[in-house]
Amino acid sequence: QVQLAESGGGLVQAGGSLRLSCVASGGTFSSYHMGWFRQAPGKERELIAGINRITGVIYYKDSVKGRFAISRDNAKNTMYLQMNSLKPEDTAVYYCAANSGGLSYSASGYNYWGQGTQVTVSS
Repeated sequence: QVQLAESGGGLVQAGGSLRLSCVASGGTFSSYHMGWFRQAPGKERELIAGINRITGVIYYKDSVKGRFAISRDNAKNTMYLQMNSLKPEDTAVYYCAANSGGLSYSASGYNYWGQGTQVTVSS
């Protein structure tokens, strides 16, 4: 099975940028649907960006389109989330996730998770 580890979170002012990284080990990175989720206090964990392992098609949650960019480097077993024009509403714990099964747009469909990294955007 694959292990995931996120990094790159922190505290930034509104309008700033962060780049999150997710390093995978113990499995073949390209064999998994990959996604970035976030969860704010009192909110459900939501998919904000994902990559279809078969087609390469990228999904973005509407609220982050044009601001966030997901990418993966299979040779390095690393996935990235470039976050620009950050807003206070983006404040959440961000999780890297992998799915060895079918394509899913919900957290329940992903079976491997990183520990999470906190992103805080101040006004």
